[in-house]
Amino acid sequence: MNEMEKNFNLVAVVLLGFCILISSNSCNCAHNNENGSSSGVPMSRPAPPATVNVGVLLAFNTTIGRVARKAIQLALDDVNNNISVLNGTRLVLNIMDSNCSAFIGTSAALQLIKRNNVAILGPQYSVLAHIISYVTSELHIPTLSFGATDPTLASYQYPYFFRIAHSDFYEMAAVAAVIGSYEWRTVVAVYIDDDYGRNGISALSDALRNVRSKIYHKEALPPGASKSDIGSVLVQLALMESRIFVVHMNPDAGLNLFSEALYLGMLNSGYVWIATDWLSSALDSSILDYDTMNSLQGVISLRRHIPVSDKEHDFTVRWNNLHKAGSVDARLNAFGYYAYDAVWAIAHSIHTFISEGGIVSFTEYPQVSSAGGNKTELAKLKVFDEGPKLLKILSQTNFTGLTGPVKFDNKGDLIGSSFEIINIVGTGYRKVGYWANQSGLSVTPPEIRGSNSHAIHSVGQKLYDVIWPGENKLVPRGWALPNNGKHLVIGVPRKVGFQEFVKVEDNNMFDGFCIDVFVAAMNLLPYAVPCTFVAFGNGITNPNYDELVQQVALKKFDAVVGDITIVTNRSRFVDFTQPYIEAGLAVVAPLREKNSSGAWAFLQPFTVEMWCMTGAFFIVIAAVVWILEHRTNPEFQGQRKKQALTVLWFSFSTLFNAHRENVESHLGRTVLIVWLFVVLIITSSYTASLTSILTVQELLPTINGIDSLTGSNVPIGYPAGSFIKNYLMEEFNIDESRLISVDSSASYAKALSRGPSKGGVAAIVDTLPVIQLFLSTQCSFSMVGPEFTKGGWGFGFPKGSQLAIDMSTAILTLSETGDLQRIHDKWLSQNPCSSQANQVDATQLRLRSFRGLFLICGVAAFAALIAFLGRTIWQFIRNQRDTGIGERPASFSHKVCSFLYFIDQKERKKDPIDTSGT
Repeated sequence: MNEMEKNFNLVAVVLLGFCILISSNSCNCAHNNENGSSSGVPMSRPAPPATVNVGVLLAFNTTIGRVARKAIQLALDDVNNNISVLNGTRLVLNIMDSNCSAFIGTSAALQLIKRNNVAILGPQYSVLAHIISYVTSELHIPTLSFGATDPTLASYQYPYFFRIAHSDFYEMAAVAAVIGSYEWRTVVAVYIDDDYGRNGISALSDALRNVRSKIYHKEALPPGASKSDIGSVLVQLALMESRIFVVHMNPDAGLNLFSEALYLGMLNSGYVWIATDWLSSALDSSILDYDTMNSLQGVISLRRHIPVSDKEHDFTVRWNNLHKAGSVDARLNAFGYYAYDAVWAIAHSIHTFISEGGIVSFTEYPQVSSAGGNKTELAKLKVFDEGPKLLKILSQTNFTGLTGPVKFDNKGDLIGSSFEIINIVGTGYRKVGYWANQSGLSVTPPEIRGSNSHAIHSVGQKLYDVIWPGENKLVPRGWALPNNGKHLVIGVPRKVGFQEFVKVEDNNMFDGFCIDVFVAAMNLLPYAVPCTFVAFGNGITNPNYDELVQQVALKKFDAVVGDITIVTNRSRFVDFTQPYIEAGLAVVAPLREKNSSGAWAFLQPFTVEMWCMTGAFFIVIAAVVWILEHRTNPEFQGQRKKQALTVLWFSFSTLFNAHRENVESHLGRTVLIVWLFVVLIITSSYTASLTSILTVQELLPTINGIDSLTGSNVPIGYPAGSFIKNYLMEEFNIDESRLISVDSSASYAKALSRGPSKGGVAAIVDTLPVIQLFLSTQCSFSMVGPEFTKGGWGFGFPKGSQLAIDMSTAILTLSETGDLQRIHDKWLSQNPCSSQANQVDATQLRLRSFRGLFLICGVAAFAALIAFLGRTIWQFIRNQRDTGIGERPASFSHKVCSFLYFIDQKERKKDPIDTSGT
């Protein structure tokens, strides 16, 4: 059965009870409509009625009811004294008391409907609003509430329901904004178990998701709960982890709750209490005694924001004067302003209704008459004939009241909402900020932010500093370990091998790298966390790590510690801390001896690039020397073929310093000296590398990496109990028959040594820390290829646990101070073997190692060529001038050809040049 059916059945039961209980004498209280027509048949062009009836439904003896009743009476006087409103028609209010009872309230509402009221002002409570809204919608009677704030009332299900107070949808968004601003992630909701409480907390749950928070626990209190009932509930809440409490209930129950909370020590430092607007309304309406105020110290509450205006100021002064005179027994709160504006909204709508020719008439409800309802009190319920017209006018309401602009959206809710955030301190409270649905949190009032663009951009602070319970000025952490004397139960895997990570001894002593990191991080927390380690597994085979993680979700462990890799599937069950060590997947394989005594072994010392660069420089240097010596040295002159052979011979003979040609010029000798130095270095390095290749045994892996494994059918090892088996099957489509489990360093070495032909494996896939530890003592194996995944190990805590966040911070602190590295070195320091035999060194000499030498040689050759070219140009110019050729006109190409011919000629002794450069 849906909610509508349930509510409808409730209405039917109430109506039936009403018919039985109401005597026939009370039926005579029904009045005819103001036109004097009992039949409700409208007359053509009637004169405006002398009076118009509007029903009012309040709970007189309540915080809101006392203020609203007087505010409504003041508004009625103002409306009837204003000749511009209603054109002489007087507004008559029929006020009835619901006595805080849904049944009595329903009965009162039905009596109001029978009196032919064109609208109903109220009801004050959401529970009653749900019930009577079905009836008023069916009878076309608009209902305008100033106190029913249940978000679900703003629904197309209640077309005749309007609300001049802001819905709890916006109030809960403001609460969530406060919680989000302090980055609290879990809250406990305490509420009254009725439509108002349940639907308000449902709206809070939705709003918290927008700030990445959630409700940790919901606790519903029955209406009229006693102090002992409230105390029993609070005792259970005190044992919970979250210390953020949101209280959404009526003032009487709420104040009792805070009194019990103070008695139980739940208003001490570390707690956060956020009350909805019920508390601010109670504070505004009356002066609370010392004990009550003492139980509210440090509490945050929301207060409906009334913008400052002349109208608001005048009404407030008027109210205060009445209060001093004794005419009003309650101080003004926000709902007094709303109630005042509600009367004016009804008055403006009726004024427009009459001005447009609307007729106040009622007719019998046809369904009741046809069902024989005329024999019961149901026959007295009549339909407002022109209710749809008044409904349309009311939906178009647009005026400025005490609370600011009054305008409704398409669901009957007041447009625009804002709240004040107050902090109760001493005998009163202080404002610490504002919230508006369009601008969020701020320390500036919304009306100022809306009219001042500078204020919008200058606001950087969301809230002023708050004094929290226990007179604490530091923002509470928002959670604490339950103070129930219990230790956290920490699950630890009982491993078979590699106990340097986790070691579980027979006397339940726990040790190892992971344990030390966990204990060190715990010691950095600003609070004590008593815990007890419990081994998981039989000690014969490695436990299944996925099952270990699931024990946290099953609440058998409070956390898990060990070499647990953070993977997606496990993150669905627990919240992991920051990784405390990198643990990507890699491959380890056996090494084989490399055969380096082949026919072309002499080429191995140099890479191809090195061979090419060396050969190129032999030719370049020979060419440079030939250019420098050609004009002056007879050994570099002669026929072209002879000169080419000379250049080649000279080039390669320098390798052995066996060249027979003499170098005469200073420039040539400089280049040759630099080149011979380069040759010396190259030949020495070549000799050393070739010797190493031919004499030192070199080991190479049998597998090149994960790609060579996936492309073959060889068996692959994986650590027992880990996620790696499923990962290889799902991500690389490796058949399960190829996967063999291993669980210790000895089984690793045995499986790799046997190889695929003897029942072993070709390689093992494991996390990097395990491989590094294994290779530190096993020199005949090597890690091949890079890590093919990135990951890490972390500690697992229940979903939403704040301890996981604090532990992550502690792990980062360990890393920054170097303590994490010291723990690593204590347990996982590598043997020298791992830095020698476990890596395949590249023995070839690469070009990058000789770039400096080649650069020096190239610069020397280039500088010599520049000097030679400058000297030769100078000689050419002198020669042209001496022979008179330079005075004849010639083209540029002819001069270039003459210069090249000059260079090719033997230098004459009579050339007037400085021979010191040759």
